[in-house]
Amino acid sequence: MNIDLVVIYTPRLDACRDFYTGIGLEFVREQHGTGPMHYAAPLPGGGVLELYPATRHPATGSLRLELTAPADAGSPHPVGRHTLTDPDGRTVVLTITGAGVMRRARRPQAGGS
Repeated sequence: MNIDLVVIYTPRLDACRDFYTGIGLEFVREQHGTGPMHYAAPLPGGGVLELYPATRHPATGSLRLELTAPADAGSPHPVGRHTLTDPDGRTVVLTITGAGVMRRARRPQAGGS
């Protein structure tokens, strides 16, 4: 099973877009019909991370994201594990691996988060 879509609703749309762009994601501006303008970043493996304005939906609260990227993917962070905080206070753990190397998905542990 894969996660295909993660949507973050934020009152700080541009600040969050800038934060996630700054760690190496590439966003495309989108709008479907009369829906709100938002940003979408395709992820390796086919998933998408979307940032929506918190207007019709409340802001996404406490959330922890763990992202892994190769060193040549555009992040300014060096190889290693970096615990960051996005503009809304969500924890983002960014692991930068050696160039072109992606680690395998970690198996969830019972009772873990």
